[in-house]
Amino acid sequence: MITKQEVQHIAKLARLGLTEKEVEKFQKDLSLILNYVEKLKEVDISEVKPTSHSLRIENVMRIDEARVADPKIRKKILDLAPETKEEYLKVKSIF
Repeated sequence: MITKQEVQHIAKLARLGLTEKEVEKFQKDLSLILNYVEKLKEVDISEVKPTSHSLRIENVMRIDEARVADPKIRKKILDLAPETKEEYLKVKSIF
């Protein structure tokens, strides 16, 4: 079981001010979490292949290429914009 002093030390590192009641609560909660992690360490994973993620998805990103928008949709968007310049939306500078 994690000690109150360890909880207080963790709280100090995280710059958290805890009441005595909160220290007791976190002592119990952190102890339960650490006990669960110890149980997980007992699981035999020798047959499990390492993965970078749980789904077998590869190359989910599309190719980055310029696409010409439908002229009708483009005109609607430009008509709705508060300000345009030539065929572009004009926005305020952010720098």
